[in-house]
Amino acid sequence: MVHFGTTYDETRGKTIDAINEKARASFPELTVREAYTSRIVIRKLKERGIEKLTPLEALIRLRADGFTRVIVQSTTLLDGAEMESLRRDVASVEGFFEEVRVGTPLLYSVDDCARVCEILSARHADAADARQKAHVVLVGHGTYTPATATYSQIDYLFTAQGQPLFHVATIEGYPTFDTMLARLKAAKARRVTLVPLLFVAGDHASNDIAVDWREALEKEGLQVDCRLEGLGEIPEIQDIYIEHIRFSLHHAPVDIMKKKQEYAAGKD
Repeated sequence: MVHFGTTYDETRGKTIDAINEKARASFPELTVREAYTSRIVIRKLKERGIEKLTPLEALIRLRADGFTRVIVQSTTLLDGAEMESLRRDVASVEGFFEEVRVGTPLLYSVDDCARVCEILSARHADAADARQKAHVVLVGHGTYTPATATYSQIDYLFTAQGQPLFHVATIEGYPTFDTMLARLKAAKARRVTLVPLLFVAGDHASNDIAVDWREALEKEGLQVDCRLEGLGEIPEIQDIYIEHIRFSLHHAPVDIMKKKQEYAAGKD
């Protein structure tokens, strides 16, 4: 299990530790270990006497312990920079294993995205009220890679599912704070509930969302509430990751070059 990580002990227990335990309970025949990708988080935790391995370190230790087959499942949301880094780590050592399979992130397929929208709109239905002009804004981190388009897809899916009071914005990507604010103004919103679109409600949730974004929206005359719950705390979201692990257990990843060779040979 690969996580970005957090220095917030309480939310770590509710998200990272919780899904690690769910994986152990769901797959008792497997050995479950974890790794963190954030070097800053790893360093800060080490200063407190808490050791967390990087994915590469965890893979090397698995090999040293005699494991030959590994499934690597990340709790990242998008197939962006973090997944690219993870796949490079795996590629650098996969020759030492019989097989290493990398599972897909939370928002990988359209079906994944649609399901997450359904889960979140149901979970926060009480905060969305057309008569009260009350809206919900889900705030993601954002990325500089093309994967940032996933946030716009989620935003679109909410409307397509009949949930026009739900919006998506990002701290460092697109949609931006300004594009979200323009939509709220166009809808004459009076009240907004901010919800992290993050696996862990840690530093970004406590500072960017609960302080900076809240204050900025209040200056626009909006009444603002915050629900600082990480996606990793939601059982239905955890279940999607577990299903991705289960899929990896029974399906090898598609090798596109092998597919092209088959097509060239006339195989459909």
